[in-house]
Amino acid sequence: MLGARKIAPGAVLDWTETLSVAVEKKVPSVSSPKFATLRYTALRIGLFVACFAVVWVLAFFGIIPLGVGSSNTIWLLLLAIVISAPLSFVLLRKQRDAMSEQIVAKVDRQKERLAANQSMEDGL
Repeated sequence: MLGARKIAPGAVLDWTETLSVAVEKKVPSVSSPKFATLRYTALRIGLFVACFAVVWVLAFFGIIPLGVGSSNTIWLLLLAIVISAPLSFVLLRKQRDAMSEQIVAKVDRQKERLAANQSMEDGL
């Protein structure tokens, strides 16, 4: 085993050292700011699917009209979009703000990189 240490018989293991190493090498979770856009998009799609399921159940039991002719699916999709849009505006505010901060940071880094490249070209 590479990097393994030999432990003397009867020695007491210090788990805090092992845990701290494991925490330091932790893979970023989906809740980290690095994945803000992915998280917002997934939550937005999930909210739409939930709204579509609710609308479909309501149509199945006849609480709302099924639509005209073969427009049932389109009617249900449009109704789910109309319901999920304001819900996502209210419920996903924190995720949307985190996503916009992530995008602004990326744009700022690109602007700085472009300005640095232009100044290097001008200096030649």
